[in-house]
Amino acid sequence: MTGLWHNEPVRVLVAMSGGVDSSVAAALLVDEGHDVVGCTLRLWGGESDTGCCSVADVDDARRVAQVLGIDHHVFNLAAEFEARVVAPYVEAHARGATPNPCVACNRTIKFDALTSRAARLGFDAVATGHHARVTKGAAGHELRRGLDLSKDQSYVLAFLSASELERVLLPVGTMTKADVRAIAAERGLRTAAKPDSQDVCFIPRGTRRRFLAGRTPLTPATLVELSTGKPIGSVPDAQLVTVGQRRGLGHGPDGLPRFVASVDVATSTVVVGRRDEVAVDHVAFVPDSARWPRARLDDGSPVLVQLSAHGAAVPARLSGDADSVVLDQRVRPVAAGQLAAFYDPCDPELVVGAATVMSAAAVTT
Repeated sequence: MTGLWHNEPVRVLVAMSGGVDSSVAAALLVDEGHDVVGCTLRLWGGESDTGCCSVADVDDARRVAQVLGIDHHVFNLAAEFEARVVAPYVEAHARGATPNPCVACNRTIKFDALTSRAARLGFDAVATGHHARVTKGAAGHELRRGLDLSKDQSYVLAFLSASELERVLLPVGTMTKADVRAIAAERGLRTAAKPDSQDVCFIPRGTRRRFLAGRTPLTPATLVELSTGKPIGSVPDAQLVTVGQRRGLGHGPDGLPRFVASVDVATSTVVVGRRDEVAVDHVAFVPDSARWPRARLDDGSPVLVQLSAHGAAVPARLSGDADSVVLDQRVRPVAAGQLAAFYDPCDPELVVGAATVMSAAAVTT
């Protein structure tokens, strides 16, 4: 483990989601001699069958803590979760944007509400099971990609500042997922073979439409061809369509697949086009949303930008006083509300900033 604390024993609050990664994170910290206390966040009182919001996950975390011989607490942050994650998620869909609830949860709950509570309770650091690394550089603490690139989660943590990183421990970031599961099995932890969480944790699989319909009106929309402006079909729920989406759109008159270029809930219109027609190379950010873990980058600075949790980072340059990026190549459209994470082109594992996407377009020929 690298970071501020190294092997110096400190008092650590470990966020235990009930998954194998956070279970092993707690075990490693215990082995290093830290004063470890586990906690699980009670975030959602509604129906859930996945992620870190189900009753079974709380029980798994509690039982792992028993095996490790550490105290375990449940913190009820349901009100904060509703206000900071669920409500914005619904509101974004209602206006045709695509929210990123995992980023919102990490930003406002795990690394805001939880770290604030940990400080009040006298803990020196907060640890999680994220696959990312915190290292100490010349300019302070830095966030890097996890060793297992297939599981890397630096993208969802890219908003963390250097001062926040000083009190964050990510014990499994230097391990592969296979290594994590092997350690869990060796320690007899019940989460050793537990599948990774998928989808949105507070919505049971396959029920997103029902969940949103209970909280906001869903309306049909006309599919309009980008090149001609002519209608070519319809979708039942404009609010559930995502910019860049391919699934469920069929093919155009030319027999080629169509992708979503834009969603306009107010006019009940979804504009679609061929892949080459909807691809973008300019991404603008929500004003004042940019975060710089080290120093703010100047206009024109080269970066590698990652526009989704599992997407590849592509070369780009900051523009417009660093409130947008121009990509070196066109990519699939990116939806408003998504996170753009910036990495150093000379050190591609190093996170250098992040911002929230406001819009994307094609500006070069």
